[in-house]
Amino acid sequence: MARLVFSTHPNSVVRSSNHCMVIARPERVELGLALLPPGISSILSHLSSEIQAGLTGSVATTLTFEGIRRLSLGVLSSPGSRYNCPARPDLIVRFLQMSDLLRDAHTSVIIYLEDLDHLEGTLTGIARGFPIFDRRSGPPTEPRVHVMLVGPDGKPIRLPVEEKKRVQVIRTAAALVDTPPSELHPENFASKVKKNVEDLPRVTVKELYGPALARHGLRGLQAVGKASIIPPRLICATYRPVRPRGPHVAMVGKGVTFDTGGLHLKERGHMEGMKYDMAGAAAVLGAFQLLADMGVAMQMSLILCLAENAVGPASYKPDDILTLHSGKTVEINNTDAEGRLILADGLSYAARSLGAKILIDTATLTGAQLVATGTQHAAIISNDPALETLFVEAGRASGDLVHPLPFAPEFYQMEFRSPLADMRNSVKNRLNAQSSCAAQFIWSHIETTNVRWAHVDLAGPAWLGERGTGFGVSLVTRVVRSLSPPARSTSHYRSPSNSVA
Repeated sequence: MARLVFSTHPNSVVRSSNHCMVIARPERVELGLALLPPGISSILSHLSSEIQAGLTGSVATTLTFEGIRRLSLGVLSSPGSRYNCPARPDLIVRFLQMSDLLRDAHTSVIIYLEDLDHLEGTLTGIARGFPIFDRRSGPPTEPRVHVMLVGPDGKPIRLPVEEKKRVQVIRTAAALVDTPPSELHPENFASKVKKNVEDLPRVTVKELYGPALARHGLRGLQAVGKASIIPPRLICATYRPVRPRGPHVAMVGKGVTFDTGGLHLKERGHMEGMKYDMAGAAAVLGAFQLLADMGVAMQMSLILCLAENAVGPASYKPDDILTLHSGKTVEINNTDAEGRLILADGLSYAARSLGAKILIDTATLTGAQLVATGTQHAAIISNDPALETLFVEAGRASGDLVHPLPFAPEFYQMEFRSPLADMRNSVKNRLNAQSSCAAQFIWSHIETTNVRWAHVDLAGPAWLGERGTGFGVSLVTRVVRSLSPPARSTSHYRSPSNSVA
């Protein structure tokens, strides 16, 4: 696991490194050379003249005799399309992976920012580029990576404590996704959640499992997880400011710690990697931690629906009819469409039992999301146009990109018709906008509650290159901060624009 050390001293960054990587746009390379020793500056100047950024950037590496054994230059391409984050965290991650920085014990990264508004997206790229989880054999190592960010004025940026925390929380969320499912089962996940939030001010936690799930009407969650030897559970953490203002926001995460598909068993090649089906829970857990630590002005609730969709004598079955928390009955026609069952329960609980007025859920809900919006963009589906726009803007700023899919109950509700119950849990026509339909199923369980709701399907971007990414932490944090009125008490948070040393 790499330890990230953020520094504002160029000489110490360079001198402490066996391998130094510089990342900048072509026009910023020459402007930033004054910060570096003359020998290193000269080599970088030569490297920059030899490589072209192109559409997807470019990396060059050379050996040196200037104290640094290896020197790499990553040249960023243009800010990209209007659908991308101008900071290009996608390229930062790729450059860090290509350069194989962690092969050396002491390394450094220097990134020149074109605009201070790119700070958040740049840090997202750094967080994704240095994953924590590692179980390879050999003696444990903790390489130290010195990171220096340089602003458009050529001066190093001193990061606020909150931004350093955000980087670490993204890395921790990614590590949860990477953890083997036999270790991160619902009970252990719940223990980690309680440990992560127990020291946060004004936060209380309760856990429902076993018979308590049925008593609280959470029969969808109970059914999905009842075949596992580790019972399913709902974790509810609530943050209450001293004088809450603004709407009560609930963040709900799908936490299926492993998904076999149930009795509709996934085939080989589709079950591998299903430990990541809890990435939505990891995302909102991280966001809740950051927001509570910042001391936002409004009440927040975190609801994690934790279950293992296992196979056994107690498995819920096709043709079963469940009564969910909303009171609606659901005929099961696909046990592998389990995420929408537990989210429907979690969201209904947030609206009806907790009284939340804004609901945000994050989930690796459909493989169809990858077909619709790809591996870089999550899908956002919302009943509120302003909330949808807020998510898109937050995605471009944070690097957790999202793209809207239709919210159209008149087109999708009919897909769930059942002759015996209020609805089925899977669509009749699998070619009819499956990701929007899955969201429609969830919405049908909260449509009478008069809430503002946004659903983020992050199946693609939560898991790239066989590693968790921590996607969603920054996105949800930024959205909820935008929804919150300014806190009356003094906050330690400073925006990136006030962070230049």
